[in-house]
Amino acid sequence: MPIYDDLSALFINCSLKPSPEPSNTEALMKVSQGVMAANGVSIETIRAADLDIAPGVQPDMREHGFDRDDWPEVQAKVMSADILVIGTPIWLGDKSSICTRVVERLYGYSGRLNDKGQYAYYGRVGGCVITGNEDGAKHCAMNLLYSLQHLGYAIPPQADAGWVGEAGPGPSYADETSGGRQNDFTQRNTTFAAWNLMHMARMHQGCGWSASLRQSAGGLGGRGPVRPS
Repeated sequence: MPIYDDLSALFINCSLKPSPEPSNTEALMKVSQGVMAANGVSIETIRAADLDIAPGVQPDMREHGFDRDDWPEVQAKVMSADILVIGTPIWLGDKSSICTRVVERLYGYSGRLNDKGQYAYYGRVGGCVITGNEDGAKHCAMNLLYSLQHLGYAIPPQADAGWVGEAGPGPSYADETSGGRQNDFTQRNTTFAAWNLMHMARMHQGCGWSASLRQSAGGLGGRGPVRPS
């Protein structure tokens, strides 16, 4: 049986609520975290709303006119993690504005290269957790998983999990009357996603990708590092 106790996972909760307000997204993320922690994976959670993350697509926006930017510290944690899971609520059928900003800031680092001449996110795996009481879970997952793979993350099968209640106002995932914690479909898919993320991260450890950009056909064309369009 594979061993996972040398892996690490970073969960970024993109709820619009700052701590210590209860977060439904965090509640579902804890299901995935529980599976990983039980298998020895080191877990860290960041609630993006607690931070001052400047808008932009540069690694450090303090170098571009902003007095404060907490993102560089988050980026360091991202680069230290084997697994990245982004959680977001659904608003107006889409991911939260904070989630969009997090993806934009991840993009700002995507042109960097690792010591093998590969894009910096290579060798890492990504997934997502979605909650809401309106339609849009699959749309949000599609957007996030596409974004992560475009940046260089590997996406395992069934790397998304979500819960949506009835359309319109009503109980949210963590509410006692929602039935979310007892929903077999949601609990099963969240468990599948956690295992698939761990397994693909395990596969990547020690093997990685064999070719660098410089070894690929055309390489960098002598132009230096480039960011995916």
